Amino acid sequence: MTKTTYSIAGLAAEFDITTRAIRFYEDQGLLEPVREGQRRVYSRRDRVRLMLILRGKRIGLSLQEIRQLFDLYDAAQDDGPQLQEFAQMLERKERELQAQMEDLRLVLNEISQLRGQCQKTLTRRQGAS
Repeated sequence: MTKTTYSIAGLAAEFDITTRAIRFYEDQGLLEPVREGQRRVYSRRDRVRLMLILRGKRIGLSLQEIRQLFDLYDAAQDDGPQLQEFAQMLERKERELQAQMEDLRLVLNEISQLRGQCQKTLTRRQGAS
């Protein structure tokens, strides 16, 4: 069976990110390509990890949280602990986002009220002219 490998440019194009971002994740210890001379060669495992990093970032996980999940997965004989920790992270993130949504709703209401007051003042001024 042939082993599928990926170049840094290929991964960058596939995930629409820069090669610099991929090197950053490598520097952070999240990806572990092998070197062939000056060339980085990424495995299927690195590709999956990159996909998970980007998905984690999209839902608001920090790189430290993503690293914790990877470490759990690497250390565990089964994925139960990883899934449990991930579920807890998602629950915390969901609570954070719900609180942010409530804050945004309050701010939007305040903006709407202020805008209405401005419109009333402008209308009164135009009527007085």
